[in-house]
Amino acid sequence: MALSNNDIFKKLRVALKLRDDDIVKICALVDFAVTKSELGAIFRNENHPKYVECGDQFLRNFLNGLVIHMRGPMPEKKPKADKPALKKEGGKKTPSKKKSNPKKAD
Repeated sequence: MALSNNDIFKKLRVALKLRDDDIVKICALVDFAVTKSELGAIFRNENHPKYVECGDQFLRNFLNGLVIHMRGPMPEKKPKADKPALKKEGGKKTPSKKKSNPKKAD
């Protein structure tokens, strides 16, 4: 029997010792609004009348927020500098000079 998204979410909550407030803040890191009552419905027993299935989008946003919460925000990437152009002599590329290994005399 495979784990549902609700099961995965519950296990992460317990393993990381997260409270509802923590989960709300983690989801806010990725601009995903969630309320405590929505979380309560997700963490209910499957047989409860107010039980709500945890969708893929909900779990994905929580996991993306969890990455930011644990690692911190991604640093901004610096634009790559242009590579220096090859030197040209008279319209020809200059060949690279290879060092030759002198042969040992016997």
